[in-house]
Amino acid sequence: MYYLRPAQERGHANFGWLDSKHTFSFGHYYDPKHMGFSVLRVINDDTVRAGAGFDTHGHRDMEIISYILEGAIEHRDSMGNTFVVPAGEVQHMSAGTGVTHSEYNHSKTENLKFLQIWIQPNKRGVEPSYQQKKIEQTEQLTPLVTPNGHDNSLTIQQDASLSRLQLNADESFILETESKPGYLHIIDGDLTINDSQQLNNGDGLGAFQETLEIRSGNDGVTALWFDLPNNKSV
Repeated sequence: MYYLRPAQERGHANFGWLDSKHTFSFGHYYDPKHMGFSVLRVINDDTVRAGAGFDTHGHRDMEIISYILEGAIEHRDSMGNTFVVPAGEVQHMSAGTGVTHSEYNHSKTENLKFLQIWIQPNKRGVEPSYQQKKIEQTEQLTPLVTPNGHDNSLTIQQDASLSRLQLNADESFILETESKPGYLHIIDGDLTINDSQQLNNGDGLGAFQETLEIRSGNDGVTALWFDLPNNKSV
């Protein structure tokens, strides 16, 4: 089973200070055909104008991940954390019983680009927590966020993992979804799946009970791979 999400068909919101593309229904964008995949609820591709950002707002019972592409996020939260999260780092926050935070573009001159990711937790009412880390690529598929924090990864309140896939030009890799669903989001470059389906920047593909034979294009590819639990919403 495949779930294809072309980049050009995503929801789009432009508020001047924020230009956001929504893989799944979010905010004023609603499409009942695109409400998430398994417990993966949000992938927003956000560009924030210099000096602008999200004022203090609240979350509850959600696992929130920020993957910084360009620039840096200035983060403050009700747990007392004040951090700058630069490009190349991953930030994770378990909202749990409730947390408020603000996120601003740390630069006064350059845009901030990041992926905002929400994953539904498997346990409600946990104590809120915060993590951030730069995780170097150690193999083609490198874990970033996992349930138990293995291989230097951040931890999450869900039977789900987020990994970064990096392939050089014309390299191959196999992803299995025989027992659990998975979702692939392309950050940069292009690839072909099973010699037929091509994916480019911003495209996404969910799969279940499939073997994905991946081959990167001439410029290589960087993508995020979500290993997700079985869930009737797939």
